[in-house]
Amino acid sequence: MKKGEKNILSVFLVLMSFFCLSANTYAKEPYKIGALFAVTGAASFLGEPEKNTAIMLQDQINKAGGINGHPLEIIIEDTKSDETQAVLSAKKLLERDNVLAILGPSTTGESMALVPIMNNAKTPLISCAAGAGITNPVEERYWIFKTPQYDTSAVEAIYTYMKKHGIAKVGIITISTGFGDAGKKALHELAPKFGITIVADEKYGPKDSDMTTQLTKIKASGAQAVINWSVGPGQVVVTKNWHDLKMGIPLYQSHGWGSKKNIELAGKAAEGVIAPLGRLVVWDKLPDKHLQKALLKKYTQDYEARFKGDPGTFGGHAYDAIMMVVEALKKEGPDKKKVRDYIEMKIKNWPGTGGIFNMSSKDHCGLDMSAFEMVVVKNGDWELLK
Repeated sequence: MKKGEKNILSVFLVLMSFFCLSANTYAKEPYKIGALFAVTGAASFLGEPEKNTAIMLQDQINKAGGINGHPLEIIIEDTKSDETQAVLSAKKLLERDNVLAILGPSTTGESMALVPIMNNAKTPLISCAAGAGITNPVEERYWIFKTPQYDTSAVEAIYTYMKKHGIAKVGIITISTGFGDAGKKALHELAPKFGITIVADEKYGPKDSDMTTQLTKIKASGAQAVINWSVGPGQVVVTKNWHDLKMGIPLYQSHGWGSKKNIELAGKAAEGVIAPLGRLVVWDKLPDKHLQKALLKKYTQDYEARFKGDPGTFGGHAYDAIMMVVEALKKEGPDKKKVRDYIEMKIKNWPGTGGIFNMSSKDHCGLDMSAFEMVVVKNGDWELLK
């Protein structure tokens, strides 16, 4: 054989080896996971970072070889912030796409609408919404988990801080959604335990653009602080109205406050606003030895590099949901029941963006008050409160 022919043969053999390796690498069936995020609509500020996080993690996991050689395929459906659309999209993912689990939805109302559907389908749902009713009572939520901290834990964090600072009378203002209703219930139920009296209780709708009347009533009630329980534009409106009224009492927000966009939209009015937030938004202020810091740093920097923005608390909820399912698939394979059981029984002392998770048969969230830091807005940024 001539020298030139040998070279051609060598190149041919190398190429054949590469193609065979590639074929073997991608011959395995993909593991399909569904994702229901409010990419558009009123809750898009939640769904957008969740969608981005799913895209980023899918790429990172597949670049590293997938899950035991199986490519990860996350099929993202836009719920348009609508419960009916969430139900329709979930049925499509279950019946047409045959997904192994579903991540999301983004909001409490959407998640509650899916509880019976996912239980009947015997498929794990890992919600990215906060309402306690999503996973409680656990015996009726066998297939349902969630990654955001409980609203009850957020209330405990707020009341603990208030009690420490001598606040005994509060006015509350809540949005008329599933999230707001759950927060209102927790605020009332836990107040006596902390020696706190609710002296004013006001509400507003998701599309309301001025809450001056409600806040004026709270100001006249003798409240020593006001607590707003909502996510989305209502948080910013309440903040601006509170600032303009010069109420003279501190404003506390729910854990739905955890996006830099809220600070940007509220501007100077946001200065001094207090909230219990997950450590993702203050990762750079944590001690280096903190169990969550390395994970929070990598996720945030990866996200910012790719999407030129801040993932906020909400992208982190999707991160935790995805990584729990991925870990379960690595250990147990594509078996829905085994994935469910793994999340419930094996996610212990598990550092995520939302805290250190400890799932159990009695708790399908796995977080408590210790997942929060009390944070205040100062000079247009988050600062830890002591």
